[in-house]
Amino acid sequence: MSDSMAGPAEREPGAVDIPVDEPAAPRPLGVERVPTGDAGVDAWLARLADADHLPADGHAEVYEDVHRGLRDALTALDARPAPPGPHGPRG
Repeated sequence: MSDSMAGPAEREPGAVDIPVDEPAAPRPLGVERVPTGDAGVDAWLARLADADHLPADGHAEVYEDVHRGLRDALTALDARPAPPGPHGPRG
């Protein structure tokens, strides 16, 4: 007997019927975000939580925004002068 033909006595306890034509409501994935120590990067990573409350078709906009922000943060590192020292500018 297939799962779709299981009677009420054969279902798991606590099982809930969800109409097939209605998508499930968005819910957080529960992925832990660990602080990096860089306020700018941490702010972009915190923005990922916005996707938790959106349907799947809204995730791309959030992910693209975060990707752009993190890419800009990395690019800004290239613009900083290197610290003096064995690998920095020599005077």
